[in-house]
Amino acid sequence: MKKADLLMIPGPTPLPEAVREVLSRPAIGHRSAEFKEVLKRVFPNLRWIFQCKNQVFLYTASGTGAMEAALSNTHNAEDRILVLVNGVFSQRWVEIAKTLGITVESLDVPPGEAHTPGMLREYLQANVGTRYKSVMMTHSETSTGVLSPIHELTAVCRETHPETLVIADTITSLGAAHFDLESWDVDIAVSGSQKGFMLPPGLSFLALSDRAWQAHQQCQNPGYYFNFTRYQKAQADNTTPYTPATPQILGLDVALQLMMDEGLEGIVKRHTQLRDMTRAGLKAMGLELFVPQDQYASPSVTSFMPPEGVSVDAVRAALKKRFGIVIADGQKELKGKIMRIGHLGNVSAREVLTTLSALEAVLVDLHVNVPAGAGVAAAIQVQQEALAAHA
Repeated sequence: MKKADLLMIPGPTPLPEAVREVLSRPAIGHRSAEFKEVLKRVFPNLRWIFQCKNQVFLYTASGTGAMEAALSNTHNAEDRILVLVNGVFSQRWVEIAKTLGITVESLDVPPGEAHTPGMLREYLQANVGTRYKSVMMTHSETSTGVLSPIHELTAVCRETHPETLVIADTITSLGAAHFDLESWDVDIAVSGSQKGFMLPPGLSFLALSDRAWQAHQQCQNPGYYFNFTRYQKAQADNTTPYTPATPQILGLDVALQLMMDEGLEGIVKRHTQLRDMTRAGLKAMGLELFVPQDQYASPSVTSFMPPEGVSVDAVRAALKKRFGIVIADGQKELKGKIMRIGHLGNVSAREVLTTLSALEAVLVDLHVNVPAGAGVAAAIQVQQEALAAHA
């Protein structure tokens, strides 16, 4: 019997049974009293996951839509921004900004590396006289599996450019890594539904500070569909300014409750353990991690190189054909050079151990000398140590 593929990619992520059930229900009116009651729960629960007091805007769009909203609602064409680029998705900030006529500077590091506080401090001190409207960061760079130290980087920005907006892409970090918009002094954070929120694609979220709202008040052309003011007015009445994706929002209501039941600490602990299990298992099989430093390894996705003489396509195709497991290729210049295992959202140790075991079998079939059972054994050791530490 053909079973559904196991998605071990950084998105879309597997859906919990409770979410799948609510997605199959009959449609309801988006202006109905019933739907208003759903939104009454959703909006404060979104504030909980972002750790903020201001309204979180809910868009029917992918995460890229929220990224554009973050820029179009707070910037004018004459503004200058600094983008910290370390992969495909951090580069997207550059591309969006340029389409809006914003002047862009980028501080680049090679894919697989993270910006350090010292590196950013040196750059900003050398440009202390430059007025940046914002500094754009990516918390978890999905294309490489790098987790950037957003808290520390934001603190560095405040040293020399205290009024500059700090805007963060948390699309694959929210609901996996620790993030606190208010205590970290981040001004805007964006995320998307098909990642840690355990939903299908179609929704994005944007949280903002008072400083960002003030910037919006000075924005000359905030646009129409993503306009902060329109969403603020509508959401204050527990509705939306335009027709929303009602099925996904019904699923969001359930998914947020599942997340709250687990708790922020539990969510972060689980994803950290899954990351550590995956990294330990891959290393035990003799595979090289693309992000060698544990401190910069994303809890959402782990990237690694194929063995010598084995293609990424061959490994991925065999995993899918033989075991129904899907892992991700690299992107753009890393396509065919790395593979990425997602362990984000509705994923447990069972899925990680299954994937590592299947990967070993595939590598053996491809005539790679893999120590028998080493990957699974190493991952189980990490799991046991984590359980003992929290006993």
